[in-house]
Amino acid sequence: MKWNSIWLVALLALAGCGSGGDSIETEAPKTGAAAGKKPEKLAGNLEVAAFKGGYGIDFYEASAKEFGQKHPELKIEVWGNPRVWEQLKPRFVGDDPPDLVFPGWGFDHWAAADEGQLLDLGPALDGPAAEGEGKWRDSFDPSILKLGQLDGKQYAIPFYVMLLGWWYDPGVFEKNGWTPPKTWDELLALCEKIKAKGIAPITFQGKYPYYMIDGMLLPWCLSVGGKEALDAAQNLEPGAWKSPAMLKAAQMIDELNMKGYLQRGAVAMTHTEAQQEFLQGRAAMVPCGSWLPSEMKEQMPAGARMKFMLPPAAPDGKGDPTAILIGIEPWMVPTKAKNPDAAIEFFKYMTSPTSARKFVEQKATPTAIKGSESAQLPEVMVEPAEAFKNSKTIWAVQYRQWYPAFNTEIENALTSMLNGQLTPEAFCDRVEAAAEKTRQDDTLKKYKVAS
Repeated sequence: MKWNSIWLVALLALAGCGSGGDSIETEAPKTGAAAGKKPEKLAGNLEVAAFKGGYGIDFYEASAKEFGQKHPELKIEVWGNPRVWEQLKPRFVGDDPPDLVFPGWGFDHWAAADEGQLLDLGPALDGPAAEGEGKWRDSFDPSILKLGQLDGKQYAIPFYVMLLGWWYDPGVFEKNGWTPPKTWDELLALCEKIKAKGIAPITFQGKYPYYMIDGMLLPWCLSVGGKEALDAAQNLEPGAWKSPAMLKAAQMIDELNMKGYLQRGAVAMTHTEAQQEFLQGRAAMVPCGSWLPSEMKEQMPAGARMKFMLPPAAPDGKGDPTAILIGIEPWMVPTKAKNPDAAIEFFKYMTSPTSARKFVEQKATPTAIKGSESAQLPEVMVEPAEAFKNSKTIWAVQYRQWYPAFNTEIENALTSMLNGQLTPEAFCDRVEAAAEKTRQDDTLKKYKVAS
């Protein structure tokens, strides 16, 4: 599971050339679950299509079986695969989508919403929850729920949450008397000690530069300039990509590189190759998401361990040192769903605290549902869950699925800097030029970070 699976790339057949135009208004039905009403009875067919990523679809299949037993007149089909969006594309174009979809990272849900393909689930969220007396929306962490909003409407709803940070082997650190660094100065001092041992201090997934963007560049921009500096960059405000905060973040990466603290050759490594270098002890730290233990469990050497930490804070920064980057892969109900009542009620069931706790225990990842944090997590997930719980600032990379071509230019520029072809100043100038080109492109709809 690569980190770009957290956010969704463009589905051009849905976005079309009209993605820069006005969105199509789609009213939710005046009755039923989509209007916040409790359906009297659920019957007929319910088709659920789900992305089969690192967590599989077995949980959704089991939930469907349980839900079906409560509603014997409802026939539920759950299907999915690792590239489910490819099957969904012609279904949406042909006005014959499934009733409930978890389409995965290859689906541009913002374009789908803009084209009137998705129901506004805001009224449904104001309806009763599956458990308790409150509204369905009260089941969710509001800071995560807002990531599924566009122009004030709720087109997508989160389920599980992925967290990004750095990973290290606590056994290796304890053996050498090393302490996980919390600040930039501590990081530099530690890297010198690690390098002296003949170990690469930090490896990275060079063929997929967004790991470093999400693990270093953007967190350090936030750390230096506060969340306002990062929001300005995502919102494409003029000059934001060459601001003092962004430049300092680029300079920090460049300093690690110039001092030999980044593993040589990592710029050509895939995600699994770099992560294998970490597991084999040839690198001490690696940026990655909370899926790392699951993704690499088959390659874990005997005795190896891994532990999560937040990126070390920048010196004299204005940002929140507890800030944590999250990602979601949301669920949604198409406007052409044949059984929206059943789709919404089934997803309500899955997002109940009881169901969400089961998911946490089975899949070892946090969810966006309140109450699920009480579930028993495996040891390796305790630290990321604690960081998430204690964070005062939760943020997400949102520009990536809004402006794919712009994102590609950032990645290319970062690779050039790592290869010594660009200075940090030239990197920022190149990215700012790409941001200006994106700002001036009238065919692209412009977005703002949810606040």
